[in-house]
Amino acid sequence: MTEYTMRCRLIAVAIAAGLGLASFSSIAAPQATNSGDVALLRAQLADLQAKVDALEQRTDAQSDINVSTGQAVEKATNLTSASDKKLAALEKAVNNTSLSGKMYFDFTNIDQKNSDTGKTDASGVGLDVKRFYLGVDHKFSDIWSASLTTDFNYASSDGQTSVFVKKAYAQGKFSNAAVLRIGSTDMPWIPFAEKFYGFRYVENTLTDRLKYGNSADWGLHMGGDLAGKTVSYAVSVVNGRGYKNPGRSKGVDVEARVGFVPFDNMVVAVGGYSGHRGQETENINATNTASRGDLMVAYASDAFRVGAEYFTAKNWNNVLNPLSDKADGYSLWASVAVADGVNLFARYDNAKLSKDLDQGNKDVYYNAGVEFQVTKGFKLAGVWKHENAKKSVTAPLPLHVQSVKTNEIGVFGELSF
Repeated sequence: MTEYTMRCRLIAVAIAAGLGLASFSSIAAPQATNSGDVALLRAQLADLQAKVDALEQRTDAQSDINVSTGQAVEKATNLTSASDKKLAALEKAVNNTSLSGKMYFDFTNIDQKNSDTGKTDASGVGLDVKRFYLGVDHKFSDIWSASLTTDFNYASSDGQTSVFVKKAYAQGKFSNAAVLRIGSTDMPWIPFAEKFYGFRYVENTLTDRLKYGNSADWGLHMGGDLAGKTVSYAVSVVNGRGYKNPGRSKGVDVEARVGFVPFDNMVVAVGGYSGHRGQETENINATNTASRGDLMVAYASDAFRVGAEYFTAKNWNNVLNPLSDKADGYSLWASVAVADGVNLFARYDNAKLSKDLDQGNKDVYYNAGVEFQVTKGFKLAGVWKHENAKKSVTAPLPLHVQSVKTNEIGVFGELSF
């Protein structure tokens, strides 16, 4: 019952009571001949008025209670609505944010011998965490997102740990054919080759292992897929020193890649790099431009992988050196699934690292092993590696070719989530 309705009923009762008393007074007046009767009637009228006043006070009090209750309900409703909005905002933030991680580790025995001095301090047994990446990705809209990936590594050979920011970029995905990244992210070649090689946790790919490229760098990056994903491309305009060193230089470097997919799981890709590798500054002039050309043909499926990578480079390590030099090399790899979750693999690399200035500077590397898929996101491999790195030196003997042979055997692993 509303306050207005109650007040209307009160007034109606009062009017009815007044009319009744008035009628009673008019009927009783001829018979009430003395002052006592009149006084009695007045007393009854006063008593009725008092009851009406009391009823009105109770009605006002109830109205106040109703108002307070309504305000409390409204306040509680508002609080619930605000809480629901906060929960919805939190849920949206969580749903649009993802965490990821990847760890490369090994426990091996290394036997390294220098042809001039004998065994080196790199020999021995040890545990290495080659890489531990932690990533956070957040999506702002269907177009814009951001990503951060940290890079931790520990090598028993030097006994030091290092932490870097490997990737930190804002991304605008305007279509599958146009994805822009601003900041540090994957370069066009090395991560692309890793995807088809498939055993990055065992060893870096050719140009990465020999330090003829960077896996990530700071700058502007554009890439995407064309013609129904039969063609892919990537172009990066970067500082040139790699993700570990975002320092400024006088100019920028450019790396690009184009890949063609003739049929499922197959790729033919070409790439190139040109620049001063971040070594030219306002006060230091570069005498040479570093360049690199890349070619890869590969097939990768669940049943087997096979591929070949080739690179040729000019003045890669001679940007500030007036002398000119060239290098090239190739890598062959293959793997085959022999049982559910079990793969046999092998690889062979051969490179000439100074074709003009030091023809003795060569590197031969190969590995072989068996991989076990322990569980989803966890792989282990028993691996044997061999490397023979040669270069010309003058000490402690006259000019000669020095050889450093490294044999490594042990267990390598990858954890990812």
